[in-house]
Amino acid sequence: MKNLFAIPLAVTAVTLLVLAMMFGVGWDRPPVAAEQIGFRGVGMETVSNPRVTAQLEALNQMPPPPYELTAEEIRDSPLAGEVYENVQVLGDLPEVQFTRLMAAITEWVAPEEGCGYCHNLENLADDSVYTKIVSRRMIQMTWNINENWGNHVQETGVNCYTCHRGKNVPEYIWFENAGLPAAQGAMGWRNGQNIGSGGVAGTSLPYDPFSAYLVGDEPIRVQVQQALPASTGSTGGSIQSTEKTYALMLHMSESLGVNCTYCHNSRAFGNWEQSPPARTTAYHGIDMVREMNTDYLVPLRDTYPENRLGPTGDAPKAYCSTCHQGVNKPLLGAPMLEQWPSLAASP
Repeated sequence: MKNLFAIPLAVTAVTLLVLAMMFGVGWDRPPVAAEQIGFRGVGMETVSNPRVTAQLEALNQMPPPPYELTAEEIRDSPLAGEVYENVQVLGDLPEVQFTRLMAAITEWVAPEEGCGYCHNLENLADDSVYTKIVSRRMIQMTWNINENWGNHVQETGVNCYTCHRGKNVPEYIWFENAGLPAAQGAMGWRNGQNIGSGGVAGTSLPYDPFSAYLVGDEPIRVQVQQALPASTGSTGGSIQSTEKTYALMLHMSESLGVNCTYCHNSRAFGNWEQSPPARTTAYHGIDMVREMNTDYLVPLRDTYPENRLGPTGDAPKAYCSTCHQGVNKPLLGAPMLEQWPSLAASP
């Protein structure tokens, strides 16, 4: 009898060992964590992986200012607009604060290229470098976000590092149909979907819900409470709009590193009264990103050189992952406005 049981037990042990090696599972590693945020039994839990959380924490640290300034230095400094020519934004800053902010922006956006990434070093007042035009508009966009979108960014605000993280071009931007095969394939018309896309969490849902919802103003709510909604006059959406909505929701979930119940009540997804407060914050975020794209980013299309445009010639645009990059609060809620009050609002 011992021999009869020894074989399956040995196979089970080997199988567990192989699985552990395949998936990198160590017995001493902490398990996936779940925090209950609602009534028991309705799936109201937020799930997190401690190992992923530790990696994200390391990647979401706000760098300190290049150097500190004393109150006396700021008080005794002339204004930047009095010292330099053609300072169309930030000219009302004390020159010492202006110079420190320029040094910080260099670290945030062009640490390798330095000042020459945005400026003609022979004539700093020259506007011939396209990146100077773009960065000027980005400062104005940052002002607008911090001044008018407190219902989304709260008191922490945003700055250039929120999106750029030491890169000339933010890592997470989107273009229309970027990097995807032609819509017409061997199996016929794909209807803008049925291709695994990273922008929508690798699913085969519509790979560009962003043009409709984060540039256009198509309605996003699709849930209906009645059967055959088309025949009852319900305001619910079609199957196509429902698929686009779920594509956007999956993008948001992955961008913030959260599951659906972070913003929704699992027993009544469409009910605002039963939703967590984060749903309202996300709602304002969608409106904010739409304004960023339509008022600031899309109009810069003719300013960019061709190599900065998408495959269809469109300008780079923002979505949730542009700022969040895997965490529910960009840079883990670092007090960006506290450190850089000159980016809080236009003078």
